[in-house]
Amino acid sequence: MKILVIGGGACGASAAARLRRLDDNAQITILEKTYEISIANCGLPYYCSNVIDSEEKMHVSSVQKFKNLLNVDIKMGAEVTHIDRNAKTVTVNNSEILSYDKLVLAPGAKPFIPQIDGINNNSKVFTVRMLQDAERIKSHLKNINAKNAVVIGGGFIGIEMAENFALMKGVKTTLIEQAPHILPPVDKETAAFAQNEMRKHGVELILSDGIKSLSDDEIILNSGKKLPYDIAVLAIGVNPETALAKACGLEIGKTGGVKVNENMQTSDPDIYAGGDNVEVADFVTGDDVLIPLAGPANRQGRIIADNIAGFKSVYKKTIGSAVVKVFDMTIACAGNSEEMLTKKNIPFWKTFTYGFSHANYYPGATRTFYKLLFNNDGDILGIQAAGKEGVEKRVDVIATSMRNGLKVWDLIDSELCYAPPYSSAKDPVNILGMHADNILKGFVKPAYFEDIKDALLIDVRSQVEFENETIPKALHIFTPELRTRYKELPKDKKIVLFCNTGFQSYVASRILLQKGFNNVYSLTAGIELYKELVRDQKAQELSKTPV
Repeated sequence: MKILVIGGGACGASAAARLRRLDDNAQITILEKTYEISIANCGLPYYCSNVIDSEEKMHVSSVQKFKNLLNVDIKMGAEVTHIDRNAKTVTVNNSEILSYDKLVLAPGAKPFIPQIDGINNNSKVFTVRMLQDAERIKSHLKNINAKNAVVIGGGFIGIEMAENFALMKGVKTTLIEQAPHILPPVDKETAAFAQNEMRKHGVELILSDGIKSLSDDEIILNSGKKLPYDIAVLAIGVNPETALAKACGLEIGKTGGVKVNENMQTSDPDIYAGGDNVEVADFVTGDDVLIPLAGPANRQGRIIADNIAGFKSVYKKTIGSAVVKVFDMTIACAGNSEEMLTKKNIPFWKTFTYGFSHANYYPGATRTFYKLLFNNDGDILGIQAAGKEGVEKRVDVIATSMRNGLKVWDLIDSELCYAPPYSSAKDPVNILGMHADNILKGFVKPAYFEDIKDALLIDVRSQVEFENETIPKALHIFTPELRTRYKELPKDKKIVLFCNTGFQSYVASRILLQKGFNNVYSLTAGIELYKELVRDQKAQELSKTPV
């Protein structure tokens, strides 16, 4: 069998390697139009700043390894210019014609470059997709001794590039995001932690603003603000590379990606596709989406190989699990965000909580913020977290629970490793399940940041804590005193109780609910989340103040 693989990235390389392990007699050729194969693209921002200090470390595999160990032929600089589905041939570099029995389309995606005056052919503007992009950035930084770096786009790559610029001595870094917050896969609460962390490390954030034009020395924003720049990196996102698929008549999905079935077959049964150029089904909604992530791309390559070799294998939708380092903080997520669910008119509940990385009585424990989204049936719709240690561990557990169809109640029963240096007897995963269970059973009514302005606020912490800090206009009744002072509170007004992180206010709400109060709510994640959101809000307002 002759198999041609177009693209030597995560999906294409994985498909070729797996195919060889399944069929040692197959004739396998990778056609890569660049001179890079199996590059660790996700590490490029760290290579730009020399956190990853050698090019060799950026190579996941090599041409020699594919040829010598796997007996896979690789043609570099081989751009496929035409696919003839009837003849089952491809044309390389407009000259060489190669035949195939099965074809794998894995050309990936290309950076999105907006139509903005002054952006094209600008020697100061870069994208970060390939190793050669990183090399050009490194060379530019060195040659001009850059003082002002601007990152356009607040997604994962944008955040990583901004961090790595900021870590360079003498480089003032600004990140511009057109949306109201950075990191589109998470919601405003989780993003606030990342935004505060970035500002703490000297990155200027400009939100809800876009690029109008670029001159030789300045970037002009839609708001009229002007920024000096020595280097600008476009990190707005990517578009699926579908030119070949369109040209040969393969079906393209409504998202703009190549349409494939669960076996990663295109509308032509002899052509498979995977990676950043295909649309997949969202795990939560079932909708067709584009989710350009390395993990799914590698898995799709393996599934393609299995099916070509005659071993039925199915791609089971994409959860979108992702994690990003933001200086000393980790942000992780899986599933849908509140913004996504709202946009799709999907009903949901949400809860926020804080959990320690390990037992808080063991030295070095750090606190992590969690946001869980779920529905009336107990289905887990999404998870977000922000903290320092063990963040992705808990998100991975919940993503795995989602994959296996577990409900929020199953999180309570999750039997996770425990010893004081590693976790708590009640792991944050268990606690999230308990929160959701209490909400669904009506044991507590959750309140959120947006509910504060329309409610009677009661601080249920101790007098000392209340006097130290509280939410403006809040009254004070210590939790134990509610059992005797509850008659002081009106039953016809919405009451929001709050404490530090939400547990004491939950206890207080249970007291009042059992005293006949029906309009009593507990502020999830308490004053700690409130302070984080206010800090972010004030910083955003300050950034909009004319200088």
